[in-house]
Amino acid sequence: MTTSDPIPDPAPAASSAAAQDSPFRDERTLRDEGPQFVLPLVARIERGAPPARTDALETAARAVLVMLSDARSLGDGEWADAMRSWQDARIRKVVRRARGAEWRRAEALPGITVAGKSAEVRVFPPVPLDGWPKDLARLQVSGTDLDDPEPPAGPDPAAPVLWLNPGVEMSAGKAMAQAGHGAQLAWWDLDARARAAWRDAGFPLAVRTAAPADWETLAASGLPLVRDAGFTEVAPGSSTVVADHRPLHT
Repeated sequence: MTTSDPIPDPAPAASSAAAQDSPFRDERTLRDEGPQFVLPLVARIERGAPPARTDALETAARAVLVMLSDARSLGDGEWADAMRSWQDARIRKVVRRARGAEWRRAEALPGITVAGKSAEVRVFPPVPLDGWPKDLARLQVSGTDLDDPEPPAGPDPAAPVLWLNPGVEMSAGKAMAQAGHGAQLAWWDLDARARAAWRDAGFPLAVRTAAPADWETLAASGLPLVRDAGFTEVAPGSSTVVADHRPLHT
């Protein structure tokens, strides 16, 4: 995977607007006035060998981090203008599925494929909300319902954890996008040294559903919290993910 060195400070859109104009607020903000972009992610879901749900969520989150840190996304890189336009507006992510020839066509487009244990996710530079490449636009959003063959093991205490709200039901595709949001907020919240260490380690992370008794404490902890704008599946303002990136500060 291609990444950048050195790691820059947070994107201007993130650092200047995060407190007053979050990209995840459900009410209308200044971010809604400009052109809207979306970060496409495509999950490979072959009919006879779908990935495990948790691995797909973790792979999608890492794919977002790889895109954010790639040299082509930064400075004068070929994707940098699109990345800035995307981060200046709503931080929309859409997950679609592909198999067979669909996946091969998606792989031929500019982007980065990130592999997990059983999952493959390809992330593409942002595109206008109504300007998807035809080989991505024809892919379906539905059909990303995945299962874990076995309950996931406890997360590694030395790696960040993206905690899902146990009270919000989401399809695997929606949860993949939300995990990507959480990973992005964690990235924005880190200094250059912590970012570089995380990147150089290959972006280790876990995605787990919080215990119901723990969720309120996590949501009130001051850690990065995703509040969904409510465009799909969940009610506007729903808290979906807490990014516990404290291991990166030790």
